[in-house]
Amino acid sequence: MRGVVWPRLSRWMYRSGHPNPLARLMNRVSAIQFGVGFLAPRDWVTVEVRGRSTGRVVSFPAVVVHHGGHGFLVSMLGERAHWVRNVRADGGRAVLRRGRRRPVRLVEVPVGDRAPILRRYLAVAPGARPHFPLDRSAPVADFEDIADRYPVFRVEPVGS
Repeated sequence: MRGVVWPRLSRWMYRSGHPNPLARLMNRVSAIQFGVGFLAPRDWVTVEVRGRSTGRVVSFPAVVVHHGGHGFLVSMLGERAHWVRNVRADGGRAVLRRGRRRPVRLVEVPVGDRAPILRRYLAVAPGARPHFPLDRSAPVADFEDIADRYPVFRVEPVGS
């Protein structure tokens, strides 16, 4: 039952491309949980970015996916996600929180390099799967066809 209900519920919570009130509430709870590192895998973090129009810090839960020796953040909602626009407007500045705050720079990955990262992301981020038109076991070539729809950012420590 969960295999049918959860993807539908997840798509409904983000129907407009942005979280509805239920999704916002769940994101707040998850951001607190991930930020303190309570009952969550170590790569589930809280990301803090500065709002491009308000200047206020916006926090949201995310999964850092590792590929080729680097960590990456992927926008499961694609280009429409506000955090993507905020990161771009603020020169890639962000903070990752998991117990402690770690300032980072998010560097956008070229479209041609995204496919294997997207495939890996679906393998480790179950909540993102309903937002992708492919199964996590699809060949990398299939991910190349959709790579331009999903921004990917390499996580770099500040100062490097």
